[in-house]
Amino acid sequence: MLAPDPNATAALPDDGPPLLTVVVDTEEEFDWGQPLSRANTGVQNIRNQSRAHRVFEQYDLKPTYVVDYPVASQPDGVAPLRELLADGVCDIGTHLHPWVNPPHDEDVCNRNSYAGNLPPALEAEKLRRLTETIAEAFGVRPTIYRAGRYGVGPATTQALETLDYRIDTSVVPRSDFSDEDGPSFARCAVYPFWFGTERRLLEVPLTVGYAGVLSALGLSLYRPATTGWGRRFRLPGLLARSRLLERVRLSPEGITVDEMCRLTRALRDRGCRVFSFTYHSPSLTPGFTPYVRTAADLDVFIDRFRNFFDFFFGTIGGSPATLQEVHALAARPDADG
Repeated sequence: MLAPDPNATAALPDDGPPLLTVVVDTEEEFDWGQPLSRANTGVQNIRNQSRAHRVFEQYDLKPTYVVDYPVASQPDGVAPLRELLADGVCDIGTHLHPWVNPPHDEDVCNRNSYAGNLPPALEAEKLRRLTETIAEAFGVRPTIYRAGRYGVGPATTQALETLDYRIDTSVVPRSDFSDEDGPSFARCAVYPFWFGTERRLLEVPLTVGYAGVLSALGLSLYRPATTGWGRRFRLPGLLARSRLLERVRLSPEGITVDEMCRLTRALRDRGCRVFSFTYHSPSLTPGFTPYVRTAADLDVFIDRFRNFFDFFFGTIGGSPATLQEVHALAARPDADG
């Protein structure tokens, strides 16, 4: 998964519009500036997802809520999402936060917060228990996965295949978290690709990339700019302000609408057909994430949804899509015809 086969890129119809999916990291509330703790299991933010959902419905977007164990195991987490699922206006997937997911056989620390760093049997058992908990709570067995902190590892593919998952959304293109004990996606591009034993799993990466005059240099220029002398002289900020090179994630969390639009244009011009808009569920409640601290922040946050969707569906003529629809459109490289 971390080093995709370049021949396994998913082929999409050439004559179709750009497609926009929405994936929500649906999780408990915790202070992002404090050490992780198993005691942080509150899920009051889930009831506030309705505000964003009203916007999705205006644009015929059907989001996928990838839910973790605190959400799937508590009525306050399950009930609001089960209503949306019953109405057919969302899909439910899986989001593994290992530190709050049984069995609790590991120490809580930064390294172990990436599930892919755990012993393979423990990672697999945590995922199995979460999958079964979601299936029981929502009445549907999840087939879409996103690792918490994007923490896939060498044994993740086997665990997903064993549990009959079909889609993964954990890859952060051209990104390297190895300095934080996390995975490296430096060799992964933004395009969906097939992986696994028989290339039956589809990876739909986050939409992360580079815009600007120097965007073709991408990671080769951005990585040195963010380390050593580049960081000392604040080179990333200089490159971004001058619009020479900016690294952008398709998310309303700390990203402006103009930045998201520039990224979308740049990636579309490089052949990207599938775009993934994503955020963390606690951002819909002021005070739970760094991105939304006040009610005014929340208004700005939601406005970014509308303004970007107007651009995507109006200005560039895109269409909404679910992850399952992307899976159905994508052709495996070994498919007949």
